[in-house]
Amino acid sequence: MTWKIQGISGELTGQEISIDRDMLVGRHQTADIVLQQAEISRKHAAFHLKDQALWVQDLNSSNGTFVNDVRVENEALLKDGDIVQFSSLKFSVLQPAQAVEIDSDLQIPAAAAEENTSANVQAPAFDAAVQPSEAVAVSETAQAAPLVNSPAQQMNDQGMPALQERHEGVQLSRDGMPQNVAVPKPAPIPEGVDISAVKPESAPTPVEQPVTRVEQEKEQQKNASVGLMSLIVIIILAILAWLFFK
Repeated sequence: MTWKIQGISGELTGQEISIDRDMLVGRHQTADIVLQQAEISRKHAAFHLKDQALWVQDLNSSNGTFVNDVRVENEALLKDGDIVQFSSLKFSVLQPAQAVEIDSDLQIPAAAAEENTSANVQAPAFDAAVQPSEAVAVSETAQAAPLVNSPAQQMNDQGMPALQERHEGVQLSRDGMPQNVAVPKPAPIPEGVDISAVKPESAPTPVEQPVTRVEQEKEQQKNASVGLMSLIVIIILAILAWLFFK
């Protein structure tokens, strides 16, 4: 069984990666699935196949491995439709289709086999001298067979004029279809109708992407760094002011 993951964020959106063995995920070139983003560890995570089931294991990565927004502490079992996330890169898990097994012990019933055998028996050829009424009486299969109308007959059934009623200058094909018939031009636009007045379609409403835990932690670290720098600047300014007014 070959599992697949499909990228749903970043530069790998829409790309499918097949997983048919144990595979390493990371930024290092020796990894089976190489992710070049700086937030990915050199050996970030690993996929394992156990009894045709797919597992993901976090290899003590810096930014973590998540399954459905839940951080993986050791390893987690994956199912079809799960969202596995390496730092901020998300992938959708695709389970392989199950093969349909056909039971070889199933046999066709004897009555059905006899019907198929009798249906395959060819009807005897009729003599050319047999009258139509006698031929109909002899062959019941010929009565049951539906008649396929020619294109000309279908046109007559739909109300089209017969071949004799058509204009003599119209050329007909072997099937009775008219040829070299000019296609009528579309009707002109009436005066006073402003085509530009058609309202344009409304622009699609942008959908805000949910903020992941990794992004929240980065934002908190950024705010903490800005607050610390502001505190240091205030202390320096206070010292300078104290020295100046001393």
